[in-house]
Amino acid sequence: MTSVLGHARRNPSAVLLVVQLLGVLVYPAMEGSRSGRVAFEILGIVVLVLAVFSVRATPGLTWVSVCLGIPAVMLSLLDAFNPTEPIVAISGALHAAFYFYAAYSLLRYMLSDHEVSVDELFATGATFTLVAWGFAYLYVFVQVLVPGSFTAAVDPANDRTWMELLFLSFTTLSSTGLSDIVPITSWGRSVVMLEQLAGLGYVAMVVSRLVGLTITKRSNT
Repeated sequence: MTSVLGHARRNPSAVLLVVQLLGVLVYPAMEGSRSGRVAFEILGIVVLVLAVFSVRATPGLTWVSVCLGIPAVMLSLLDAFNPTEPIVAISGALHAAFYFYAAYSLLRYMLSDHEVSVDELFATGATFTLVAWGFAYLYVFVQVLVPGSFTAAVDPANDRTWMELLFLSFTTLSSTGLSDIVPITSWGRSVVMLEQLAGLGYVAMVVSRLVGLTITKRSNT
């Protein structure tokens, strides 16, 4: 137990990545009921707290994370019990800003030196998921401001659920093109294009750099 806690302290990015991936697996079971909605928001708060902890270990400014994270947590709880369009929109914008800032801080952490640590490798995945979460919340914001921005093969006239928007975000950021969720308004397509550019840039500039440094390190040993 002590060794696990020690590993978690040394590698906060690994803990953040694991919790986010577990969230992807359990989110479908939380949709469709009030209790599930509350559990979903609690899990989201856990991810926010872990992201703040990870940012504290990076050159990011902790107070910026706290100022974005606390209102996001409060709105998450309010959204769980009394979801209204203004609350959903503001909560989505704050969550998006928080996750993008956390991703920016982890990027600075990974690019700050020419050594590749174990935590930096986990940070590569954690940063990717943070960006995916950020764009998913941005899609939530767009969907409230411009209703009908996204359609799908199932219930095309309805608003898309959180899981559908997260799925759209992951497939767009990874450039797999597997999503059956389609942006059909100019604002929706604009945000999707920005995420496509972010995904290409992340692989080209961040992942390739860490792979190159890892190969160089191994060849020199």
